[in-house]
Amino acid sequence: MATARARLYGLLAATFDGETETTAAALDRGAFVTVADVFPIDIETADLRGDGHDADSLAIGYDNLFVVPGTHYVPPFASAHAADPSEAFESDSRYHTAGEAGELLGDPAADMAQLYAAAGFSPERGDDIPDHVAACFEFMRALCEREATLLEGGGSESNLDAVRELQTRALSQLGWIDRFEEAVASRDSVEGVFAAIARLARTFTAWDAQDVAHADEQPSETTPA
Repeated sequence: MATARARLYGLLAATFDGETETTAAALDRGAFVTVADVFPIDIETADLRGDGHDADSLAIGYDNLFVVPGTHYVPPFASAHAADPSEAFESDSRYHTAGEAGELLGDPAADMAQLYAAAGFSPERGDDIPDHVAACFEFMRALCEREATLLEGGGSESNLDAVRELQTRALSQLGWIDRFEEAVASRDSVEGVFAAIARLARTFTAWDAQDVAHADEQPSETTPA
């Protein structure tokens, strides 16, 4: 399961980092639909199929949603979706006002940066924005890969617990994905591909948070019988 989770987090990280060739290939082979079908709730999958979605068209949609400020723009980082402003933050954007929520590099960015440091992780995705959704998913991919390695190699219970604790802390920072998904759904109303993927990401992270919490309550698979 840890390996499967790592693969999905990696795919989500690539998607929200603008790697549209990867996204197009995943749509073409039905990877998103396969994942959506395992969840215990209904997820509309019509927009998660490959018909008519190539890398170039996805790149245009991605830029309109997540890169170029405008009527369809949705900031892809947690600080912009915070309910309350941080006490101090840095922003040179004319689209945000100091003292209001919707900032750049606010408290969520600082919190994620601390988690990365604790794990010895340096994100390669997310344009050097620690709370960028692509960086967050890249971090979860790395943690799931660590868990898989420990489980396959008979790692110690303490090391496994430490990785799962980091996963729990990281997932606890992803509540903003709900607001992010709602914003994407309202702005990606024509093609709907990224809205559907955001919905999948929201559902998966919520499920994963519950599953990791449940795993923490169970005896480790590495514990001798």
